[in-house]
Order: sequence, then C-alpha cells, then structure tokens
Amino acid sequence: MCRISVRELLKVVFQFSVMITLGLTVLLASADGQQVDIDQLTESFQKTLAGIVAETTAPGGVAAFVLPDGTRRTVAVGLADKEAGTLMKPDSRMLSGSVGKSFVATTALSLAMDGTIDLDAPISTWLGNKPWFARLPNGSNITLRHLLQHRAGLVDHVFMPEFAKAVASGDINLASDIPIERFIEFALDQEPLFPVGEGFSYTDTGYLVAGLVIEAATGNTYYGELRRRVLDPLGLMLTSPSDHPRLPGLVPGYMPVKNLLGLPTKTLTDNGVLKFFNPSMEWTGGGLVTNPGDLAYYARELYEGRVISGEYLEQLLEPKRTSPNRSESAYGLGQGMKPTEFGMVYGHSGWIPGYTSFMAYYPDYGIAIAAQFNVSPEIHEERTPVDIAKERLPSVVINVLKQIKK
Repeated sequence: MCRISVRELLKVVFQFSVMITLGLTVLLASADGQQVDIDQLTESFQKTLAGIVAETTAPGGVAAFVLPDGTRRTVAVGLADKEAGTLMKPDSRMLSGSVGKSFVATTALSLAMDGTIDLDAPISTWLGNKPWFARLPNGSNITLRHLLQHRAGLVDHVFMPEFAKAVASGDINLASDIPIERFIEFALDQEPLFPVGEGFSYTDTGYLVAGLVIEAATGNTYYGELRRRVLDPLGLMLTSPSDHPRLPGLVPGYMPVKNLLGLPTKTLTDNGVLKFFNPSMEWTGGGLVTNPGDLAYYARELYEGRVISGEYLEQLLEPKRTSPNRSESAYGLGQGMKPTEFGMVYGHSGWIPGYTSFMAYYPDYGIAIAAQFNVSPEIHEERTPVDIAKERLPSVVINVLKQIKK
C-alpha cells in the first residue's frame, strides 16, 4: 500500500482547494445580503501593490489577504529577477526576516501550554552549564518570557560595531555555517542595557538564546518543534526553515549599494544559491523562507486563537510598552501591537539582506494582510515598501468591508 505523509496529504488538499477557488467568482456577503465581487477586490489589491512597487526601489512584491469568512487571495507584481526578467509569482518565496520571531514565540508558548517548559523559570535551568553562561549580562535573572518580550537587557549583536568589524575582517564569514553561540559571544561581558524586566530593547541575540533554551528543554531541534506544532498543523506548505544556502522557490533579493554589512547587491547566484550569506545564521532570530499567503493565514489563525491548544491569547498578546516615549506601541510574546486608524493591529515586520516582510491582523474587521518585497531598505530610508504597504493594503480590503456593512 502506498503511504502518504500528513504533510504530503495537506499539500494535495491545499493545491486542490486553490484550483477550485481560482475557477470560481466568489461573492462575500454581509448579513443583509449585500455582496462584493472578490475578483474585483483582488484586482484592486493587486493594483495597489503594483503602485507600491512602482514608486519604491523594490523589483517586485507578493501580498495576500484573508477575509473574515476565510477567503484567501495572493497576488504578485513586478520582477523576481531583474537581470533575467523573471516575473514575480503568487507562490514566490522570500526570507521572512524577523517575522519569524512570531513563530519562535508561538512554539515556545505551545511548549509552555502543554507543560514542557516554564516561561518564568530562569534560563539557567537549561543553559547554566554552558561555559559562557556566567558572562551573559543579567544571565541569572533572565527567563524565557523576558527573552521573548525583548526585556532581558541584552544588546543586539547585529548592530554592534564589533560585529561589523568581524565581518569586514573575515573573522566571521557569513557564507559559512557558523555556530549560533559565536553570535551570542558578542553580547558576553557587555553591560546590561537595563535590569531584567525594566525596559525594552529589541535583540536578535536574545532570540538566539531563546532558541537554545527551547532545544535544551525539549531535546529536539527548534525547527522540528516548529514544524510539528505550527507548520504542519496549519498546512503552511510554502514556509520552511531557512537553514541552507539553497532554498527551493527563493527569489533573488536586492540590497542597496551601501548596506550594513558591505554585501554585494544581489543575493542569489544564477543557479539559485545564496552566495554571500548563509541564512542559517539567523535561526531563531527569524529563520524562515515563506510566502505572504502562508503569513496572512498564519496571522489570522494565531490571533483568533486557533494555533495552540487552550486559551493562550492573553499571554501571547500581553502588552509591554516598547518605549516610554512610544506608549502607543507595545510588544507581547514575539508579537507587535499598535493602534491604527483601523483599530488595534497585531503582527510583525522583518528584514534580512535582500528582503522585507510584514504580516498584520485587524481584529475589528477579522482580516489578515501580509506582504513581502525582494529588496532591503537603504540604511536611512524613511519610507520603505513595507511601510507604505502597511498603510495602503489594509485600507483596500477594509474599505470594501465597510461598504458592505452599511
């Protein structure tokens, strides 16, 4: 008898549902019977995405929305590869950047909900025997919850001058397979930014430490837990670990000539290999290759309470202010939150050399939006493609929903 894995079965079901959806004109109806043509909405959504690409440095982009009734659409515009003239496709994949932190926190909270891990136990429980642990700032007082909320007082190695110098000198070769603890070393012996729990400072380094805790507590790899607890149950077929320089379906990314690490402008070789950095270096700092269709669906399921067993939203979205001067912005367990003209929004943004991404969920309207662009911003760029997309893409969908509610 032929055996088929759960993941393969989910893929077949997903592909079949896409075929059915694409063959029909879908109408979204309000309670009083008013309707909107989903194809028309999708066309407006795509035109808006095209306008964003046209007025920015992005070669191309992919964006998706999920409506309150579960209807999903993904659109693509522009170029996946400028030199080859290859068009971007709805199933094109890009690196997620820090959007992946949401998945890390979701995995950790899932482990906490089933009793595998205690978010409020000191991380020394699992990492105290590491030879470097005594040199970790605030180490004895940090919990996994602190790490996931960026409230541990740790620096971010990505933006340290010492890290940039190590890359420039060749002491760190980003194209090689670098042990994760090598990045954590940059934070060792540094003065803590603040006492544990008394401030907020965004840090990839802290999320790498969180990844080590997850693996030590479970005895499994982080990616294994992520796949078992999130990716496979949700059928996220276009999302997978970015743990290797050759990632199927990954489109080329583009960087400014003057970029943070002095890397060349195009990320991929002609045969589809990331040539100047190994994405495995990001790991639990982000660590995914994905697609906006997956991200939008994940966001809706996560923020409507259907990803983890039990009542988890209160913990996931417990707001912690990101700055005394930015009281409107807050951060939960790997999730950002902010009031907007359309009410509160939950989600996350991310960038990694060559790619920018975001996902967002608007609870007042029950919709999720996600977008990715194959470009990373200029160092001091004020209006990135993602910034503009956050403003314009939700309004396309929400304004239609407002119309049918009238």
